Parts: sequence; structure tokens; C-alpha cells
Amino acid sequence: MFNLYTPSPTVEERGADYFIAPHPKPRTQMPNLIEILMGSRHSLLDTWVEGSYRNGIDTHRILGRQVIFVNAPEWIKYVFVTRNSNFERKSPQMRRALEVLLGDGLFISEGETWKRRRPLVADIVHKTRVPSFGATMEQVTANFADGWAAKDGAEFELTAAMAELTAEIIAQTVFGRNLGSSAANQVIEGFTKYQHAVDNFNLGYFLGWDEGWPILHGPGKKRLVTMVHSVVEKVINDHLAGEGDEGSMVALLVKRAERSPGLGLDVTALRNEAATIFMAGHETTATTLTWAFYCLAHAPWVEQAMLDEIRAVCGDRAPTLADVPNLHWADAVVQETLRLYPPVPLLPRQAREADQIGDIPVKKGDLIMIAPWLMHRNYDCWENPMHFMPERFMNGARINPLVYFPFALGPRICPGMNFGLAEATLCLATLVQRFAVRPRAGYLAEPVCRLTLRPDGGLPVTAKERAAPRAKAA
Repeated sequence: MFNLYTPSPTVEERGADYFIAPHPKPRTQMPNLIEILMGSRHSLLDTWVEGSYRNGIDTHRILGRQVIFVNAPEWIKYVFVTRNSNFERKSPQMRRALEVLLGDGLFISEGETWKRRRPLVADIVHKTRVPSFGATMEQVTANFADGWAAKDGAEFELTAAMAELTAEIIAQTVFGRNLGSSAANQVIEGFTKYQHAVDNFNLGYFLGWDEGWPILHGPGKKRLVTMVHSVVEKVINDHLAGEGDEGSMVALLVKRAERSPGLGLDVTALRNEAATIFMAGHETTATTLTWAFYCLAHAPWVEQAMLDEIRAVCGDRAPTLADVPNLHWADAVVQETLRLYPPVPLLPRQAREADQIGDIPVKKGDLIMIAPWLMHRNYDCWENPMHFMPERFMNGARINPLVYFPFALGPRICPGMNFGLAEATLCLATLVQRFAVRPRAGYLAEPVCRLTLRPDGGLPVTAKERAAPRAKAA
């Protein structure tokens, strides 16, 4: 077992029990094909067995296709790092599900397209640029908090609220302008409904077609894609017409495209990359914040430790991005939430060529299933893996990146990781400082995965102000 963190206070010292984060009960035996088909339509987390939460490599056949489950650190490194070029491709299910929405955007592109664009996008969202977005993050979050105060304790759905907050932050940093609630909600609604409409099981792939069967997109799904694309395309066209914010990420993309025609960044490609940044930037942070508030509501001693630290660092003013390095509890809560509820809990890869993982031969086209959901809850690598214990990430803890990779691993690690972590920590600290967020009494948030990991049916909450509104950040 890896020594991942220093010992935490005992239950007696802390005065509260640990919170066991909700998760599907593991099956006692592997599901059959019908159970896989039915289960994948509801959630991709429902088919794991008890042994899946242990170190190991296993293989199963689904119809004519071999699926290899990799849940051992050394072999995760082999797939994501050592032999990354052979296991670069996302699964046909994921590619088919997202290609109509994101086109050849960085998340699902590969080969030369990915190699040309990765450095460009990585530079635009590089950690050195994050401080320049601090004022935007702070102001948007402060305005959002004022809106919560106006709710006066009325119940609302937290997932949508967090999506609205992070969409506005990413809109102003990526697009350089106030997207407006109408356009932001249009994108949020389009993507949320699109997730529900996606089919997670491509039968053609398991019958032998390496690319899977093309997915038929009916009028309803096309309408949802149009809802997203119309907003993003308008922003791109405004920038091309000279009407965009010069400091935005899209402005940087447009300038690079104009200077380097060889990159192939036409309007469609710009839209695809902007849509990818927007979708990844708002959805993953929104779901992380949603789960963080749920866990905090069930771990009051953690919430109190956060509050004490925020008061020590910030006094009565609102937190700023410059405070984030000193908000250790807020950072640890975000990290522990990402461990328990990674926004993208499954990272499937398709073998380009024959290979071997451990003692299992891999054929061209086989599916390699690596799941942060499983490794982050692996009993052989984590103590009390189902418990919410943010102190794992405190006191200089050194976390093995092969057992904790919510942003993926290797060359395809998420380029916006530092942006997302800073944003989530700042938003969480700002809102926790002002509000006690509480789920509806007795409500159990059950995690389900379609494309990302969300509470099934959302999360109804109330937000009660702790005291008079804090002073605005300087």
C-alpha cells in the first residue's frame, strides 16, 4: 500500500465520524450482455464487481471484442505513458458520442491533428496565464454569491447552479465577454440534455467494426448540438470581425490561426477547439463543486476547518486567486472530491496495434479500460478508499500520480488542469465563506456516469448566509 498521507485525527479527537461517499454497490459477479446493455443506458458505473476495486488486470469478451480492465499502477503507466502512442485513441463509443458535438477538438482528436494543436491549446491555458484570469474569476463568483443571497434560503438545484457559475467564468476567460445568462443557459441545457441522449454502447464495435457503427442523430439531438454550436460560432465570428476581447483565449486562438495557416484552424476548427475548452472547462469544475458541497454537508468538521482557515487567511474580505496557495483545506477538499468523484471517471483507449499488457495479449482494436473511478477507490492503494478524508492531501502529502489521475496521465493529461484546480478552489472558498449549503433532508446523491459524473436527478439544496455579506475583494 502507498503511504499517501499523514494520520488523521481520531474520531474522538475530531468529534465526528468519517463520511462514506455514496457509490454503487459492487456486483458479486460479472454482468451478462443484457445487463451491460441496460446498465450502460443508465450509468457506466453499475457493472463493476468487488474485485474491480483491487490491483490487477482482467479481461472479458463482449461478443467478438476483448475488453481489458487495467487497474494496477505499473500497467496504467504502461498504457498512458510508456506505450501512449499505441493507446492514444479514445474508445469508439466516446469518439462517436462526442464527434458531432466537438468535431476534431483536442479531447477526441489524435495523430497529427492532436500533435499540431496540443501545444497551441496548452499554451493558451498554461498555468502561467492563470493569474491573469484571477480578477474575472473573483468578480464573477462574487456576483454569483450575491445572487444566492437573494434566494433567501429557497431550494434550488445545485448542479445547474454550479454549471451557470463556471460557464460564466469560462465564457469571460475563453470568449472574453459576458456571455449572458440566456446564452450560458442555452449551452448548459444543450450539453446536459445531449448527455442523456448519448448511447454509451456501440453494438457495431463489439460485433467487429473497429470504428464502431456511425451514430444516427435524430432531429432532437441535432437541435441540442445546434444550441451549443450557435453560441460558440457567434463568439468566433465576432472575434474574426474584430469585435472580441483582445485578452481572451479565443482571441489568442484566432491570432495563432492567422499567423500559422499550416495549423488548419479554419472557423470550424476554431469552433471545435473553443467548444472543447468551454465544455471541459465548465462541466468538470461544475460537477466537482457540486460533489464537494455534498461531501462538506456530511462532514461538518471539514467545513469548520475550512472556515477557520479562510478567516485566518482572508479575514472578512472575500478570497482572491492570490490566496489560493494558502487555502490548504479548500484545496484538499477539491482534491479529495476529485478522487471520489472524478468528472470523467472512465478513460477507455483503443489499441492501434497488437501489444501485450502484463500476461494478456492485446489485439489491434481491443478496448483498454482504465477507470479513475476504480483506481481512486482501490483498496490496495488507499486507506479507507470510500471515505471522504481531505487530510490525505495535506501536510505535504506526496500522492502517487499512477493512483490519482482525475485529469488523465501522460501526454494527454488535461492542459487546463491548473486553471480548473485554481478556479474550483477559489469558487468553493468564496461560497463556503458566505453560505452554509445543505442538501434536502435525507437526500441521497447517487453518482451516475453518461459522459461525466453527476448526481442522479441533480442535487436539491438551500444556501443560507452565515453572516452579513463579506467585503468585496480588492
